[in-house]
Amino acid sequence: MLTHHSDFDGHERVIFCHDSQTNLRAIIAIHSTALGPAAGGCRMYPYESEEEALTDVLRLSKGMTYKNSVAGLPLGGGKSVITGNPHDTNKKSLLKSFAKHVQSLKGNYWTAVDIGVNSKDADLMAEECDYIFARASQYEDGFNPSSFTTYGGFIGIQSAVKTTMNRNDLNGIKVAVQGLGATGFTLCKKLHEAGAQLVVSDVKNDLVNKAKIDFSAQVSSPDNIHSSDVDVFSPCAMGAGLNDKTIPEIKAKIICGLANNQLAENRHGKMIKDKKITYVPDYVVNAGGMMGASTVIFTEPSMSNSLKNIEGLRDTISKIIKQSQEEDKTTVEIADKIAEERIKYVKISKGVK
Repeated sequence: MLTHHSDFDGHERVIFCHDSQTNLRAIIAIHSTALGPAAGGCRMYPYESEEEALTDVLRLSKGMTYKNSVAGLPLGGGKSVITGNPHDTNKKSLLKSFAKHVQSLKGNYWTAVDIGVNSKDADLMAEECDYIFARASQYEDGFNPSSFTTYGGFIGIQSAVKTTMNRNDLNGIKVAVQGLGATGFTLCKKLHEAGAQLVVSDVKNDLVNKAKIDFSAQVSSPDNIHSSDVDVFSPCAMGAGLNDKTIPEIKAKIICGLANNQLAENRHGKMIKDKKITYVPDYVVNAGGMMGASTVIFTEPSMSNSLKNIEGLRDTISKIIKQSQEEDKTTVEIADKIAEERIKYVKISKGVK
């Protein structure tokens, strides 16, 4: 029974989407609409089973509720996943078929880019659906909405270094970046320009070699980069990378990256704290993407306003780290409390129990 799933956690709706003509298999999870319409990206990934896809979408959806709340957005949390290889020839038909399911929800859920789905794909979905954001056509040629996420990651590392190490710049700071996708590679560029020394890893050798040339980066294997002798470890690949095996091997003083669901289990936040490592909760630091791209849902988009809002993460992250130290709680507990208090306040103001 779905409600007995360990990650169900009070989701409002979970919709299983199927289409025999395109062989679409997708799931839309709406965790909460307390703050506004649920919003969160669509991920396309070759999940090995429906159970694996369900676990991923439920965890991601709840994370969006907390992310949007901490970011101060008038949006609830939702997420969607499509089981499929984003490099297969049937991607276009899957996306268009899926978009029709989103349209049927009549704005209760808005979706956008994520792993396996880019801004041009978002434009494709928008041909069948009114509730798509982070579309390529919404920005100037050459701008990728994922840059908003990257900017938030850069601001997050700056804030964590300032608060934890009392450094006003990143010159000479050693950062290990795990994953060189759209956000990870651009984050490396920003860090390099700020004077940071980089260690990188990815399963794609061409990206690793390019980072080695462009950013004078050292190279590590994806399985060992977490144990690099650096100041900051920045996970920017798939989730669950902070676990019983990796945490004891981490040498960094700070963990701050853009991957979703970095903790394999909630208890791993305590393990990190016990090692006296500063962990910036993933859904806080990667909120820049939503803060920048989601404005089309509730206001007139403005690039300057979007970037200004993302810079607000600097104070939010500093507050979470300091409050964690003062209250002797994990940063995840502090961030969750901030998110939950805002949701509770809005519910009370609306007269919702």
